[in-house]
Amino acid sequence: MKNEIVLFTDGDVNIEVQINPEQETVWLTQKQMEVLFDVKHATVSEHISNILASGELDETSVGFSDRSTGGRKPKIYNLDMILSVGYRVNSKRGIAFRKWANNVLKQFILKGYAINEKRLQALKKTVDIQSRMLADALDIEEKDVLRAVNEYTDALILLDQYDHQTLSKPKGSTPVYRITYEECVQMVGQMKDSFETDVFGVEKEAGKVQGIIAAVYQSVFGQDAYPSLEEKAANLLYFMIKDHPYADGCKRIAASLFLEFLDKNNALFLDGEKRLSDGTLVAITLMIAESKPEEKDVMVKLIMNLLKL
Repeated sequence: MKNEIVLFTDGDVNIEVQINPEQETVWLTQKQMEVLFDVKHATVSEHISNILASGELDETSVGFSDRSTGGRKPKIYNLDMILSVGYRVNSKRGIAFRKWANNVLKQFILKGYAINEKRLQALKKTVDIQSRMLADALDIEEKDVLRAVNEYTDALILLDQYDHQTLSKPKGSTPVYRITYEECVQMVGQMKDSFETDVFGVEKEAGKVQGIIAAVYQSVFGQDAYPSLEEKAANLLYFMIKDHPYADGCKRIAASLFLEFLDKNNALFLDGEKRLSDGTLVAITLMIAESKPEEKDVMVKLIMNLLKL
């Protein structure tokens, strides 16, 4: 998120202050601090160096501006640093700036909360409408889809967090079972009788399914790329849907292999109940199918978090 710009005015001093509501701080360049406190460059430099050297503040109080000056992005200093310098050189102006900054930050935070609350409510309404449409289209119980929506509440919040680069993978479990290509072939063969089509489960390209399984178990620099069973399961479902390895039935086969993988890893049930209802499984399968390639990381993280709810 880029910093907002708000004008600070005190007497004849006018300074464009960079505001970051997410970090709950404001930023000034050293030159702006010199103007704010009416002191020389060398004085501010000395105080900044002493504050950092003494351990009063650390390097997190220093950043780089969004705005370039002469082709370079100058260093900027957060509110803690600004006030630390201010108390040393001009406490009266420092107190005035602190009061102003705290008031501005409070306004931004309250505004941001209101906007996010509206977004969340609108999102819930949209999902509620889509749930009813999905239930009608697929002839499944609306309560199953609505249950899926309820289970998505945390995931939707996580998706919003991803927009701000704060979404993380949950701590996963250790897999005890490894799926094989032969098991995939066997499962597809068992499913064929249920669908009246000659192309169901027919592999479009030799080696593609093996490649997907190999991708799920790949290693990077000697380390498992997807170490937890939740991450392996999520990637298995994703690759089987998005890579279209079969002429027909990719989503059905992907969902079945996903469930089989969870079951063999003792992760399909929790306290005697399915971790994912039928409606939830349908919903996440369709979400993946409709997602964009650049959204893969989001989809995988959402599935992992759904498995940990």
